[in-house]
Amino acid sequence: MNLEEGKETVIYKYAAVLSSENHPKANLVEDCRKVLDEAVSKGFHKLLEEHAAVWAHKWEECDITIEGDVAAQQGIRFNIFQLTQTYTGEDERLNIGPKGFTGEKYGGSTYWDTEAYCLPFYLGTAEQKVARNLLIYRYKHLAKAIENAQKLGFTNGAALYPMVTMNGEESHNEWEITFEEIHRNGAIAYAIFDYIRYTGDEKYLSEYGLEVLIAISRFWAQRVNWSSHKNKYVMLGVTGPNEYENNVNNNWYTNTIAVWTLKYTQEAIAFVKKDNPSRFKEIVSATSFQEKDETAKWKDIADKMYFPEDQKRGLFLQQDGFLDKELIKVNDLKPEDRPINQKWSWDRILRSCFIKQADVLQGLYFFEDQYGVPVIRENFDFYEPMTVHESSLSPCVHVILASKLGYKQKAYEFYLRTARLDLDDYNNDTEDGCHITSMAGTWLSVTKGFGGLRVKDGKLAFDPFLPEQWKSYSFRLEFRGRVIKAKVSKEKTETVLESGEPMEIYLKGELVSLKAAR
Repeated sequence: MNLEEGKETVIYKYAAVLSSENHPKANLVEDCRKVLDEAVSKGFHKLLEEHAAVWAHKWEECDITIEGDVAAQQGIRFNIFQLTQTYTGEDERLNIGPKGFTGEKYGGSTYWDTEAYCLPFYLGTAEQKVARNLLIYRYKHLAKAIENAQKLGFTNGAALYPMVTMNGEESHNEWEITFEEIHRNGAIAYAIFDYIRYTGDEKYLSEYGLEVLIAISRFWAQRVNWSSHKNKYVMLGVTGPNEYENNVNNNWYTNTIAVWTLKYTQEAIAFVKKDNPSRFKEIVSATSFQEKDETAKWKDIADKMYFPEDQKRGLFLQQDGFLDKELIKVNDLKPEDRPINQKWSWDRILRSCFIKQADVLQGLYFFEDQYGVPVIRENFDFYEPMTVHESSLSPCVHVILASKLGYKQKAYEFYLRTARLDLDDYNNDTEDGCHITSMAGTWLSVTKGFGGLRVKDGKLAFDPFLPEQWKSYSFRLEFRGRVIKAKVSKEKTETVLESGEPMEIYLKGELVSLKAAR
C-alpha cells in the first residue's frame, strides 16, 4: 500500500467472535473463518446499513419520547439503548447481568433484578418469546435450585433459587444474602404470574410454570415454623429487600410474598388440572406431588401466617423489631454522613432505621390491588422519609407509588434520580459499570408511574398524568398481538392502536374501544 502525504487512507478491519456455547470446539476456527469471509464479502458499508436497520426497528419498538425536557429525554433513551443491547431474548440459556455489558462488577451473574424489575420492560417492548425465554431460563435451572435447597437441609423437591448465578448454582459468598435473602424465590414466582397476566399465555403454567411454583411452595412450607407463643406461623432469620437489616424475624415483605406464592400455586394447580389433565398427571409423577396433603399444609400456612403490624398507626412493620429502632428521617442526617454505606460501619447501619431500598413498599407495589390507597399512603409516608435510596432498585418503586398517591413532584424527583443515575454518576460508582436494573426502572417509572399502566381484567389500563416540567410524553406497548401507542400532553391523552385486532382499554377508569387505523 502506497501512502501519500495529505491524502486520507481508510483501512477496514474485520473480526468475528464465536463461542463454543454455539459451535463445536473442533469447528470453531473453521466456522469463524466462514463468518469472517461473509463479513468481508458484504463490506463495511453494507454491514453498517444492516446494523442501522436493526437498530431503527428496535427504536420503533421501544422508544419513549419526552417533549420539553432534554435531560429527561436523554436519560431514558440512554437507558433503553443499554437494555436493548443487553438482552435480545433469542437464547433461553442467557439472562441479564446487573451491569449488562458496561462493566465487570458482579461478573455478569443473574440476580432477582431480572424478574422483579427487568421483565416488564421486555414484556412491553418486544415480542412475547423474549420475556418467555427469561422464565424458561429459570425453569431449566430448577434442578439446580432444588440442589441448592438440599445443601441447606430442605427436602422433597423444595427449591431455593440462587441470589447470584451463572448456571443455576448459588454463586454468592455472603451468608446474610445467600441463606437469608430468600425473598428472591417469591420474585421468580411473581414473574410467572406477571408474564401470564400481561400476555394471557396461561399454557405456560402446564408447560413450565407449575413445576417451578410447586418447588418454590415446598420451600416456603419448610422454611416457616409454628410459634406456640404467637399461635401463628413465623419466618425467622431472614434479610428482606432492605439489605441494611440482616437476620431479622418476620420481614413483612418476605412473609407476604411467601403466602401469596402458596395461594397462587394452588390456583395454578386448579387451572392445569382442568386445562390439561394429562400434563398435570405427568407433573404429579415427575415431582412426586402429594396434592391433598401438600396443598392442605400450604392453605394452613397461608391462613395462619404472622404479619408484623402496628394497627394504631396503620403500618405493616418491616420486621418484628423495627419500632425498637430510633426512628430518624434521612433529612436529619448530616451531609457528611451520606451515603451511609460509604461513611458508617455496618454495625451502625444494621442498628439504624435507615432503609436501602423499598421493602414494605416493594410488597405494596407488587400487590397494590390487595390494599386501599389509605393503607399505601400511610406506609409510604412512614417509610420513604427513612429510605436513603442507596440501591439503584429503589427510586422506580417510589415513583410508581408516589404517582398512584398523587405525589406528582416527588414522583418526578425520584424519576430524575433513576433516569440519570449513571449519566450524572449520582452514586459515584459508574466506574463499575451502569445499573441495568435502574434503567429498567426508568421505563417502569414512565409507563407504570406517570402513565399509570396496569393490566386489569385482561385489559390494559392507563391513568396518566403529565409532570409539570414536560410538554408531553409518549410510549409504545406490545400487548397480546397488538401495538398500542399512548401520548400524554397538557391538552389530552391519546391512545392509538397501531396494529392488531380491535381491543378495549381502560382510560382513567372508563372503558374505551380501539380500532387499528386502516
